[in-house]
Amino acid sequence: MAEIEKRARIRAQKRNFQRAILGSVAAVGLLATTALAPALPGALKKLGMIPTGPSDIGAINRARNRLLKKGLLLRTREGFLKLTPAGKRAWLMAQAVASHTRTPRKWDGRWRMLIFDIPEKRKATRDKTRRMLTMVGFVRLQDSVWIYPYNCEDFVALLKADLKIGRDMLYLIVDEMEADASVRRHFNVH
Repeated sequence: MAEIEKRARIRAQKRNFQRAILGSVAAVGLLATTALAPALPGALKKLGMIPTGPSDIGAINRARNRLLKKGLLLRTREGFLKLTPAGKRAWLMAQAVASHTRTPRKWDGRWRMLIFDIPEKRKATRDKTRRMLTMVGFVRLQDSVWIYPYNCEDFVALLKADLKIGRDMLYLIVDEMEADASVRRHFNVH
């Protein structure tokens, strides 16, 4: 079990590095590659993401290289890093997920329901959609029917654009739902 936890911690750390780099490049617009490495470890330490040490710069460079390889970052001729359109979408999606993991103070009494029918030939996209919905906090009612109590229209629009599933997913606002007691308990809304 300790091995599984260790691997999960390493994957989470890689995601944190990548999010921090994407966020830095998004905030600055263009970021000099040489300016990225020395400043980022201190910033990540202050955020509690990593301990400082000699391996920090290497880890950050590996994370940057993964983002370049994925096509989320682009290196300009001058040695600067720039977000690609895919990188911008990834950054916006990360921001949307982060903003929707915080719950509003009061529920408006309406359910947000997502219904999707993604074809079998796009099974990977369907699975990624389910993972994203779970990360945000949606609850699965049926295989392709998910529910959430708070406004998430912006997140859904980004998800549809990012995964190119616009016509395959419907966003519904439901005023009343039969037998919703267990879902109300799950979300702690009354």
